[in-house]
Amino acid sequence: MKPSAPAQEILFFDRDESWMRFNQRVLEEAQDATNPLLERVKFLAITASNLDEFVEIRVASLLQRIEDGFDQPQRPDQGGLTLEQRLNRLSVVLHEFVNAQYECWKQMLQPALAAENIRILDWGELDERAREYALRYYETEVDPLLTPVTIDPSHPFPRVLNKALCIALLLHSKRRAKALPRPTAALGVVTVPRALSRFVPLPSDNGCFDFILLHKLIESQVERMFRGYQVLSRAAFRVTRNSNLYLQEEESRSMLESVRSELYNRRKGDAVRMEIESASAPEIVERLRTNFELDSWQVFRTDAPVNLTRLMALPGLVARPELKYPEFHGRHYHLAPKSKNLFDELLNRDILLHHPFDSYATVEDFIRSAASDPAVVSIKQTLYRTSEDSPLYTALAEAAQSKEVTVVIELMARFDEASNIRWAREMEDAGVGIFLGILGLKTHCKLALMVRRDPDGIIRRYAHLGTGNYNSVTSRLYSDISLLTARPEITSAIQSVFRYLTAESDSVSYSPLLVAPLTLAPAILRLIERETSHAKAGMPASIVAKMNALLDPVTIQSLYEASNAGVEIDLIVRGMCALRPGIPGLSQNIRVRSIVGRFLEHSRIFSFHNGGQPEVYCGSADWMPRNLFERAEAVFPVDDPALSARLRNEILAAYLADNTKARLLQPDGNYARAPQIGPAINAQEYLMQLSKTERDEAQ
Repeated sequence: MKPSAPAQEILFFDRDESWMRFNQRVLEEAQDATNPLLERVKFLAITASNLDEFVEIRVASLLQRIEDGFDQPQRPDQGGLTLEQRLNRLSVVLHEFVNAQYECWKQMLQPALAAENIRILDWGELDERAREYALRYYETEVDPLLTPVTIDPSHPFPRVLNKALCIALLLHSKRRAKALPRPTAALGVVTVPRALSRFVPLPSDNGCFDFILLHKLIESQVERMFRGYQVLSRAAFRVTRNSNLYLQEEESRSMLESVRSELYNRRKGDAVRMEIESASAPEIVERLRTNFELDSWQVFRTDAPVNLTRLMALPGLVARPELKYPEFHGRHYHLAPKSKNLFDELLNRDILLHHPFDSYATVEDFIRSAASDPAVVSIKQTLYRTSEDSPLYTALAEAAQSKEVTVVIELMARFDEASNIRWAREMEDAGVGIFLGILGLKTHCKLALMVRRDPDGIIRRYAHLGTGNYNSVTSRLYSDISLLTARPEITSAIQSVFRYLTAESDSVSYSPLLVAPLTLAPAILRLIERETSHAKAGMPASIVAKMNALLDPVTIQSLYEASNAGVEIDLIVRGMCALRPGIPGLSQNIRVRSIVGRFLEHSRIFSFHNGGQPEVYCGSADWMPRNLFERAEAVFPVDDPALSARLRNEILAAYLADNTKARLLQPDGNYARAPQIGPAINAQEYLMQLSKTERDEAQ
């Protein structure tokens, strides 16, 4: 990707172009032949899923703001571009990226799959046995779900749902051909059923895995659906719509009802992008483009099956474990010999877990044991995203039969709203106290607080604090930090946070927690400024911070000032980063790296040297304006010296040493692979091996 602008003109990279560079790094994993082949297919599918969300949220937002007249130029230090100019630049980047995606599929992955006898065939490539099987499947499973539509005055263009794969056809009426001297081709549309897998397995021998794509099977039978017409041309297409929620809060009967209503509207939002097969007839493309009111740049021609997101299902259909990552299970936490349960353990020590290298089962055990323990009298928990079949919901609902259970649930967790609404209703019916947090703030903090009357008769609080969602599925795929503790100063602060969330009740202090939008942003600045003061006094000063994104301009400016004072700053930023590193007189002491690998790097860890008395924090918040000012977030200290040392010397040190999956942000905004100096180090592989070794030794 080209630099955002000449290096000397800007202090901050454009967030959207920075995000596209992140997705480019994910695409590089799909292109990397050292990764297992079916995992490369998954990485490509992830880039497509990422791009879908980017288009329906970020691109849609830019278009909406331009349409509403908010097109003032940025400040010069941010590039000085208007929204229209930013969108024009972004459209070029988007088309280049889509071309690279399909080149990866057509030139790299599809041939490599075929070499492994994993074939995706067209109808014309099927032998007689495969055709017979495919036709039986079509007639019994597919045809009953299809609703062909011919567009004419009595049949208007159907409402195409967001991201639904469809087939458009140019049709010549055999019945009207004689009546019309110059008949115009009609347009037909068929929606590909979402309920069916996009890959139809075919009978094959000798360890082969053959498939036909569902829409290709449907295309082969369109003449049966449009009898009386000659099919002149056909093309698969897909429309992406604006998926931002626009809530009219003052008119809402309740937040729950408002979100549910907007979810319905999301499926019908304005079109933002159309993907269509590159071989499509120009007449089909133009008629669809006009119908969806799209500019030419919003049409993306694809040189392969539309919707690469659906490739995510392919590895699960192919029983070839040698083409996938080896199975991995994190180590389980073992109680000390004298501890009867986790509550006993927490009275003696804090527990730090690094998922997935440490099993998430410990967190689930903590919550389930609290739900079933008669000595626990109260449970409070936040929920942002969780799995559809989460055992936590069941445990909380059952606990509500005998104790006070309060759940603060975030209905507007993007694309999880529907499942959150369902769980909220079911838990409320079971007696759980459901709260939706503070109007205007997303509840993003990850907190659970248990109140227990211990055997000695004393009532104590026990807590879990995390960087990731209460989701057993993503806990195996994302790297995250969990802290289990009974420290009174922390559990008391968590109690204050819950009062803030349920009653918007102010607290004298939330210390030692850093809570957004109340205390987090100024606390981060104070921590950075403290390192700056130490550096100016000639003392060693350093910051190591790991997060998903860094966009807040005030925080970035503070980091620039720290760098100029001599503070050594290492940033591990997975995704968007607006900070420009390595600029003399601005950021010469700042290094930024991004790590993209088997696990999604999701943990947030912030380490400050503090004059030789290190302070380490973890939490749910990135250094972005939305996290600092528009969400309820909690960042917590890790005070136990051994646990703090583990975060600094094991976890952060591994990511800083990575020279295999790490990419280094350059002053011009591009990323370069970390130089291979010395032995190859893959941080995630190292942490996996460490987990396996310690697990084996424990056994």
